[in-house]
Amino acid sequence: MRLHAARTPTFSHAPAGGPRPLALVTREHEPVLAPELVDLLAPEPGETAVDCTFGAGGHARLIAERLGPEGTLIGIDRDPAARDRFSRFAAEAPCRALFVGADFVAGLRALRGEGIRPDMVYMDLGMSSMQVDAWERGFSYSYDAPLDMRMDPRQGFDAADLVNEWPESRIAQVLRRFGEERHAGRIAREIVARRPLRTTSELVAAVQAGMPASARFGGGHPAKRTFQALRIAVNGELDLLNEALPPAWDALPLGGRFAAISFHSLEDRPVKQFLAAKATGCICPPEIPVCVCGHEPEADLLTRRAVAPGPAEMEANPRSRSAHLRAAVKIAFDTTADAPSGVDA
Repeated sequence: MRLHAARTPTFSHAPAGGPRPLALVTREHEPVLAPELVDLLAPEPGETAVDCTFGAGGHARLIAERLGPEGTLIGIDRDPAARDRFSRFAAEAPCRALFVGADFVAGLRALRGEGIRPDMVYMDLGMSSMQVDAWERGFSYSYDAPLDMRMDPRQGFDAADLVNEWPESRIAQVLRRFGEERHAGRIAREIVARRPLRTTSELVAAVQAGMPASARFGGGHPAKRTFQALRIAVNGELDLLNEALPPAWDALPLGGRFAAISFHSLEDRPVKQFLAAKATGCICPPEIPVCVCGHEPEADLLTRRAVAPGPAEMEANPRSRSAHLRAAVKIAFDTTADAPSGVDA
């Protein structure tokens, strides 16, 4: 199957800079749960880290400080705007730097093809502040802009295509599944009745018209769930996450660490379930009194419960309020699958 342009990885190398300290907060973006992420990953000098969602590099800056001149930080991002931000990061980074221009599924597979085995892999899921603030990209219901919502502008399909071409039943399904919108059917009906919709303000008007008056007030902006649902559908975010978790884990050596920061239950649930399965030993049916499967856990959970921001961070950075951080360390390989290249299972 031919990869879409957004999933075709491109590599960019940058030399290591001097070992100057890097700021926790960038001019564009404040990383969420940053100290907690660094503590759980515990990067050591000379190790290799993969940032699957580089964004503005807020987390990468803190990790890079720990890796030192013999370490390597690899940033993956499908947003072309991230390449320029990575170039600025690499010019200051106290470690080697490599950028992969792709979504994290294609990026992780490309790294595997290059024989790169990182000591840690982490993901900061969802949408970045820079994407929200770029009004012309149509991610926000706060600005009047073209209906776009593509994380990779090279992708052909956008939010306008979805709302104007998909049948009402499928739009309602998207709003219900990805936005957990109680009024999905009514909103989808209103969207179809108002076609064509070309701007975010037209979509907001359709959402408000499709909701009962009592639901338009309280609980945040009435279009919040609809915009989230359309963005997830346009970018295939949950499919990519589910597809990325196995290669992210498989890339790690024994002692390798994985972490993910999510911002809503639809992202957190697959991460939680994936890591829980990796940390599970015997998988025999409960009616069998003695284990016969011989299944051993592959992971030791570093977070028995998701780590949430403290009151100070939530006050300073409201975006962090819904964040959840989960992490695990690899303690064994799956002996039922092929052992990773060059590693004895």
